[in-house]
Amino acid sequence: MRARATAIAFRTEESLATLALAGIMLLPLAEIAVRTIWSEGIRGAGPFAQNLTVWVGLLGAAIAAREGKLLTLATGEFLPKGAVTKFAHVLAAITGSAIATMFAVGGWALIATERAAGDEIAAGVPIWISVVVFPIAFGLIALRLVWKSSDHWIWRAVAALGIVAGFYIAGHWEWFEGRALWPWLIVVLVSGLFGAPIFSLLGGIAMFAFFTDGSRPIVPLIKAYEELTSPSANLAAIPLFTLAGLMFAEGKSSERLLRALRAFFGWFPGGTAVAAATLCAFFTLFTGGSGVTILALGGLLLPALLKDGYRERFSMGLLTAAGSLGLLFPLSVPLILYGIVAQSTAQAGQGAAIEDLFIGGLIPGLLMLGLVAILGVREAIAVGAKRTPFKIKEALAAVWEAKWEMMLPVVVLTSLLGGYATTSESAAIAALYAVIVQRFIHRDLPSIKDLLRVSTDCLSLVGGVLVILAVAVGLTNYLVNAQVPMHLIEWTKAHVESRVAFLLALNVFLLLVGTLMDIFSAIVVVVPLIVPLAAAYEVSLVHLGIIFIANLELGYLHPPLGLNLLLASYRFKKSVWEVTLATLPFLAILVIGVLLITYVEPLTMSLVRLFGN
Repeated sequence: MRARATAIAFRTEESLATLALAGIMLLPLAEIAVRTIWSEGIRGAGPFAQNLTVWVGLLGAAIAAREGKLLTLATGEFLPKGAVTKFAHVLAAITGSAIATMFAVGGWALIATERAAGDEIAAGVPIWISVVVFPIAFGLIALRLVWKSSDHWIWRAVAALGIVAGFYIAGHWEWFEGRALWPWLIVVLVSGLFGAPIFSLLGGIAMFAFFTDGSRPIVPLIKAYEELTSPSANLAAIPLFTLAGLMFAEGKSSERLLRALRAFFGWFPGGTAVAAATLCAFFTLFTGGSGVTILALGGLLLPALLKDGYRERFSMGLLTAAGSLGLLFPLSVPLILYGIVAQSTAQAGQGAAIEDLFIGGLIPGLLMLGLVAILGVREAIAVGAKRTPFKIKEALAAVWEAKWEMMLPVVVLTSLLGGYATTSESAAIAALYAVIVQRFIHRDLPSIKDLLRVSTDCLSLVGGVLVILAVAVGLTNYLVNAQVPMHLIEWTKAHVESRVAFLLALNVFLLLVGTLMDIFSAIVVVVPLIVPLAAAYEVSLVHLGIIFIANLELGYLHPPLGLNLLLASYRFKKSVWEVTLATLPFLAILVIGVLLITYVEPLTMSLVRLFGN
């Protein structure tokens, strides 16, 4: 009976989140249709889509907590197994659940405030209905962190003290006013190193910072709601592009694309390696290097490379490195998130248009892919790898088979760069296109149940990202009010005299950040701090964004904590040490690419100056 009730609750949660995801896809599509016919859009479509994105993000985060998929620092992977790991899990759960509870309490206060204000989203729908999701989602997250902390009830009971502490602290926030922040900062940071979710690391710092400044728990929630529903944010593009990528990652899309790529590249030395790297780049640009590429394509591409005569070590290194390629290409989800965060941080008129980031990343993306291809050609010549003669009949047949997958970037970029749709609307087109192709044309997802399964995967993935963005907004706001960016600029300019030295220091810093954090968390945390610095050294925000993403591509490969190293070790059933050795040549050549991107600015800005906004 209990199991059945739990299953019903889970299905209800997933259904609400999926309906919200469908809403942010269908509303922009309806907006395009109505605008085309009557030259004006649907009244309230934008605000409703923005508020539904809040539900997608927060319910997705609750699902991620249920499945143990909330993003954490990589440091937790290297804790000694046994008693230390058990202690770390409980400590992380205590802190994480306490902070989630504080946000839940702030969410209830936000509901009361909005009910009293009587403000509307549109068409008579009050805002308080939308913000109901805050206490529900954060409450679920707190409970699930406690549940996941241990398999033993006694340790779960210990972890549940975090919920009690969260309620108590949120109810006595005034005690912290005027007191030192650093003790609480240390507690939160230590729990983050032990594996507490990144959202609790950033949200905890924000909460305690506001408490010491005399602010109530509601304040970070107000900031979060304002950011998530900002008309300029285009946040809906993140879950929608991710959904499109995950749809195509299912079934045989990868096989169709590999056949087409091998038909065109297989005749020259390294052709299969180039095809494999290009295929990885295609999937990574949608999923943001989240590990989906290595996990989804590793089983297909590794046997293909070995069959053509490539050494196992080289093949593992290639696929591990290629799992972070594609982040600089148009439609890249990390580029979109960077544009959103940079826009909210920069001064008026100084943001980075997402379209400009797409254009600016094209040449650097091709450069990084080309450098990996060079190693593929070198390996093929050295081992005498198999080559496939070019046959026009096979090439045309392969392209015809993969035509629907290959047309996706064309359709979306035409709608976006041609001015027919906004970024969010283009993402809705991409998602609908993927659903139609995979459900009705190829039938790789033959049932509604399969669509719902992929949608749930999408929700848990983007939920872990958007909840970080939501709680980090309050922290960013506090840092700005405390003039931290200004002090950072003054210190940096006093110690770093030249633009070249600043860029070199930035390269090193971002490499370390990319080693410890996933790319989405790094963008949310670090971009607000470095955007003012970049302005001080006259680095354009478009160029800064490309440098940022390129460096974080390297971070995925940097030993010992690079995410791709850990995922490849799991996928290929090899030790992290073996995967690291296999990846070192690719890491070395990609460092050259990052340095070229950083210091040869025309690689980024030449096309932007010709075709950008």
